[in-house]
Amino acid sequence: MPLPEKALIARIRRSATNGRRVVTGIGDDSAVLAIPKGHQALVTTDFSLEGVHFRREWHPPDSVGHRCLARGLSDIAAMGGEPITAFLSLGLPRDLPQKWVDAFVRGLLKLAADYGVSLAGGDTAESPAGVLADIIVLGSVPRGKAVLRSGARPGDRIYVTGGLGASAATLKLLFAGKGRIRARDFQQHFYPNPLIDVGRFLRENNLASAMIDISDGLSTDLSHICEESGVGAEILEEAIPKAIIGRPAREVDLRAALHGGEDYELLFTAKRGKRIPRKIAGVGITQIGRVTRGREIMFINQYGVGQELHSQGWEHFRR
Repeated sequence: MPLPEKALIARIRRSATNGRRVVTGIGDDSAVLAIPKGHQALVTTDFSLEGVHFRREWHPPDSVGHRCLARGLSDIAAMGGEPITAFLSLGLPRDLPQKWVDAFVRGLLKLAADYGVSLAGGDTAESPAGVLADIIVLGSVPRGKAVLRSGARPGDRIYVTGGLGASAATLKLLFAGKGRIRARDFQQHFYPNPLIDVGRFLRENNLASAMIDISDGLSTDLSHICEESGVGAEILEEAIPKAIIGRPAREVDLRAALHGGEDYELLFTAKRGKRIPRKIAGVGITQIGRVTRGREIMFINQYGVGQELHSQGWEHFRR
């Protein structure tokens, strides 16, 4: 059973540290924050719901905490921003062991420390069924410099970071129940790495015209850029970088790379002629297509035959 609320908050507070942007953190009715001069605030929120985003029998508690924060940090990366602080609200069932909560918090705070992020507040409540973790991440970006989804223009080139499909392919193995899935062998799913340095580099060097993180799958997230920018796209099968997972290592299939969510790679467009490095902060960058006029997203297979690519990534409430 979790500790009583007051004791639980005190326990978390002892583990959390305040960064230089947190004037007043856990302990008051509101946190007091200092936003860098000349910057605008970035605010993002994400649920992590047991049975939807994780299962206790599959995911170690430190992985659940890590993934909870990673989702918000990835949103900040997609705007070219710098994370400052996070706020965590937890709904915990009465029968949940306190050691599970402690490991969850350790996983979250370890990732927070890696990125210089403070945990500055939140809330706790008893959940009637299952764990619910709601994270709010606050970041900042120089005024007027946030990289939006709406900046893509016909002729721009389309790029992705890293390899795609790792998380979806790992989930497929978990659902199949074949063999032991060790978290350390499937880092991309259990401990994804938010690409703050990559997003910042693209923004600082004025390279990305539009950007989004791949949380719902390439097909779905590319459609978000196209919708917000009023454009279409053309991507090449042979250019799609497929993730390598597991031990022994193996390449994921094309469907996972196209439609699998929770990769937290960055998908961005850049004007034709911009010199995009092959690697940024040690992360590979691959050109996969181009932005077109119209609204269709076309997928060109290895034989040069095109067909419309429909969004088949994750979408809540879709049946």
